[in-house]
Amino acid sequence: MDTAVRTDDRAPTVDRETIGLGAIDVGLVATLLVIGQLSHGTNPIDDPIPTLETIAPFVIGWLLVAVLVGFYTRRLTSVTRAARVTSVTWLAAANVGLLLRQSVFGETAAWPFPLVITGFGFLLLVGWRVGYAALSDRLR
Repeated sequence: MDTAVRTDDRAPTVDRETIGLGAIDVGLVATLLVIGQLSHGTNPIDDPIPTLETIAPFVIGWLLVAVLVGFYTRRLTSVTRAARVTSVTWLAAANVGLLLRQSVFGETAAWPFPLVITGFGFLLLVGWRVGYAALSDRLR
């Protein structure tokens, strides 16, 4: 038998569920950054441009890394797989976001900011994706 067999679990197309999951992922990243701004006394309604400049590098980083690793074409139905793939994707995306924030947007932050955004983003995204995988696995 010389036939190649496809063993990975990538979806051939992006469906409505995947688009919804992506929107929630982006929304969680944006919400995390808005909460951070609020905790530092910046009102996103009064200052929308600085808010967008804070959110944009991390959303761009998330989407760029997600596309590169095929995050939205993989079926993350097991809890361990969801945790592993989301962890790697977020850790890379947070670094891309930090690089974009510094180089393109010219924003600087105190040294704990990279730790805070990486850590809380990790907890939020991995927690959400693991919870979703556990729930969807239970419902199937």
